[in-house]
Amino acid sequence: MPHVDLSHDPAAMRRIFLALGLAAPDEAVCAAPLAGGVSSGIYRVDLRSGSYCVKQALPRLKVAKDWMVPVERVFAEIGYLRTVGAIVPGHVPRVLGEDAQSKSFVMAFLGPEYRNWKGELLAGRVDAATARAMGDILGRIHASTADDPRLATQFANDANFHALRLEPYLVEAAREHPALADRLLQLVERTANTRRVLVHGDVSPKNILLGPQGPVLLDAECAWYGDPAFDLAFCLNHFLLKAAHLPACTRALMDSLRAFLQAYWPHVRWEPPAALEQRVATLLPGLALARVDGKSPVEYLGERERQAVRGTSIALLREAPSSLDLIAGRWAREFA
Repeated sequence: MPHVDLSHDPAAMRRIFLALGLAAPDEAVCAAPLAGGVSSGIYRVDLRSGSYCVKQALPRLKVAKDWMVPVERVFAEIGYLRTVGAIVPGHVPRVLGEDAQSKSFVMAFLGPEYRNWKGELLAGRVDAATARAMGDILGRIHASTADDPRLATQFANDANFHALRLEPYLVEAAREHPALADRLLQLVERTANTRRVLVHGDVSPKNILLGPQGPVLLDAECAWYGDPAFDLAFCLNHFLLKAAHLPACTRALMDSLRAFLQAYWPHVRWEPPAALEQRVATLLPGLALARVDGKSPVEYLGERERQAVRGTSIALLREAPSSLDLIAGRWAREFA
């Protein structure tokens, strides 16, 4: 079936809201595009019954390098939001309905009382309490889903996770850095073959809204039953990257990194915390390198900042540290 592009098909958008009973038969359904990530079309729809957000998976991601991914990943996101909504109510959006034909789903629209965490960090407003809350939420999700064979089967999205995360980040970085390819590809293999918890796959400040009841985690289309180290390293990486961009905030950002971990570690009961930390610590510099030399480089780093991140990440990859505190200390010395 050909891909239905909701941005060019108002009749399809209307069909979705009528089918879900959210729009009256005599009501116009007008969708306004929202700024969002690189992987989806996101729209706001205002109706008499309320304001809604529609998210549709795109077959080609909006980045400079060619990056094609299956649109069926939308069902992984729907499954993640429904599963996690029962574990941490209020900390993920509630799915109101889905449309298989257009590979889209509808959520309640989260209004101006919600602030984007990435925007807060880039503005220099660094609050360790937010990081602590997010570490606790992620720890609760991982602990509640650990070693669950039913979830392992439901979220056996290995091919999607490779296409969305391992290939465009670590494999692409290996292409750009042949001398480090063995190390980076070992990280790919280890991550791909570790299956312990339900992984979000994109725990990034851009996907976290700060609301009246605390953080709300969005954008779970990379959901996969796999290695919790990936979620941890992916999120901690953003404290490192923001420090490279905002050296005056480096100390506060490293304090936030530690606060995140202090809230997360008490939840780890499915394996020795030291084993998980070792995987996170070796993966983290690989992901930092991938955010300057992968298919989705962060947009806020200047060339000098990119060079500094590249150099420090390569050094850490070669050293293979087992302690996240050592990485935070090293990063603080380099970028403060």
